[in-house]
Amino acid sequence: MSTNTESTTAVAGLPAARPPRMPNAVEVYDTTLRDGAQLEGISLTVGDKLRIAEQLDHLGVHYIEGGWPGANPKDVEFFELAPSELSLRNATLVAFGSTRRVLGKADDDPTLRNLVKANTSVACIVGKSWDYHVTEALRTTLDEGVAMVADSVEFLRHAGLRVFFDAEHFFDGYKHNPEFSLRVLEAAATAGAEVLVLCDTNGGSLPADVERIVAEVYDYFGGDVRLGMHVHDDTGCAVANTIAGVRSGATQVQGTINGIGERTGNANLTTIIPNLTVKMGVRTVPPENLERLTSVSHHIAELVNVGLNPQAPYVGSSAFAHKAGLHVSALARRPDAYEHIDPDIVGNGRKFVVSELAGKSTLEMKAAELGLDLEGRELNDVVNKLKELEHRGYHFEAADGSLELLMRGAAGWQQSFFSLESFRVIVDHRLDHRGNPEVVTEATIKVVIGDERVIATAEGNGPVNALDKALRQAIGARYPELERIHLTDFKVRVLDTAKATGAVTRVLIDSTNGERDWSTIGVSENIIEASWEALLDSLVYGLLHTPHTSAR
Repeated sequence: MSTNTESTTAVAGLPAARPPRMPNAVEVYDTTLRDGAQLEGISLTVGDKLRIAEQLDHLGVHYIEGGWPGANPKDVEFFELAPSELSLRNATLVAFGSTRRVLGKADDDPTLRNLVKANTSVACIVGKSWDYHVTEALRTTLDEGVAMVADSVEFLRHAGLRVFFDAEHFFDGYKHNPEFSLRVLEAAATAGAEVLVLCDTNGGSLPADVERIVAEVYDYFGGDVRLGMHVHDDTGCAVANTIAGVRSGATQVQGTINGIGERTGNANLTTIIPNLTVKMGVRTVPPENLERLTSVSHHIAELVNVGLNPQAPYVGSSAFAHKAGLHVSALARRPDAYEHIDPDIVGNGRKFVVSELAGKSTLEMKAAELGLDLEGRELNDVVNKLKELEHRGYHFEAADGSLELLMRGAAGWQQSFFSLESFRVIVDHRLDHRGNPEVVTEATIKVVIGDERVIATAEGNGPVNALDKALRQAIGARYPELERIHLTDFKVRVLDTAKATGAVTRVLIDSTNGERDWSTIGVSENIIEASWEALLDSLVYGLLHTPHTSAR
């Protein structure tokens, strides 16, 4: 990677001095399938890993770390299936492992042999670069620690693999004993490692230290070796630390989509990529792929079953949301006055958040965003209805799906998917045949679809689940796209605690179809009625925005 000492121009048009070591381009190395999967609560299937890899390749990352071959049956199967199941156009698959064992031989080390058998062209191995870990964790000499790295890299290179070396705990080690940490890097480079990845494994470093240390390492090698960054977010500085490393000459950035990972997570590639490309002029993924960032972020969040923070920079659903007030009216004239980039660049969109504080101008912009023609009396009706409902406990700022349906209704739209005749929910608390208490919930629903009256009954693990199952059973044959629509979160709030169990409750339901996320709301003194209202809006909104497929 070449460096460029010329000045660059920031998005705002102000010239900024380009650090002399900063490259024009970096490689993006994704470790979602290995490091990201260490997040508490995640358990990826082999199928999940294959689908995530497809999304990463779609985004255009350079390397996908598939896992640790031989460490568990899932990773073994993944590397066995990858050649036939994955057709990667942009990315190169990488197998991850560690150096040989203490006082062992590289040519009969099982970890290294598994890396060779993984059938990838690149291997990334991790080795100790902090003397404290060598003497206390490995309980061996510093010379042996260096030899473990050199022997392992050399073995893999002789086997025909390209090798990246992850210098574990590098920043802690460098601060404690820079001579030893540099010896480890030298050994890896001399043995043929293509990239020396500097790891902030404990995540405790700060950007000023990172920028200084990476610059010192860069200068130590005279810019003749390639450096990478792999940092964790324990101080909340993983993105900043990665950028600091790039400013000092690193040409590979490692991280995960949405920053998932052990403890507080890894460096977040969905923030790093646009920061480098849009803000700093450093090429990352192919420019034409940058607009895929938001959809890939949301898709992978769905696959790993970890909800995306709505306020996540660039890709969050609220990243470009504007609430009623001065910002909204000004946005109509000059969007760039209140947005640091055009949301379209990263595939996101501008959103106007509407509440009882909204004026006509805000609702006009929201209507235009939805493609609705609301003027005059209709607009006044929406404003008045909005204020009335929010006085009763509705909160449309948090329920974009219900708000859209409300506004469509004001414009004359009526959903024609089905109409409800009635529903009934029965909850039985009883003893099973062994005398143990059990709760059985059953819902019966009657709907009309076109000219057909349909009655369906289903059991669930609670009233809302039973209603959801019964409705899907009733209309699923007509609308098979319902299979793509499902609930991701369910929240209940008591609005007037002074009334105890008689209080009004607010129910919020978050849903997704894998490409779009939305929220709906219901409010009632009857929690089942409030839940039904939110559920109904959720499914109607989903049917409205999910492409219809022919019934089977």
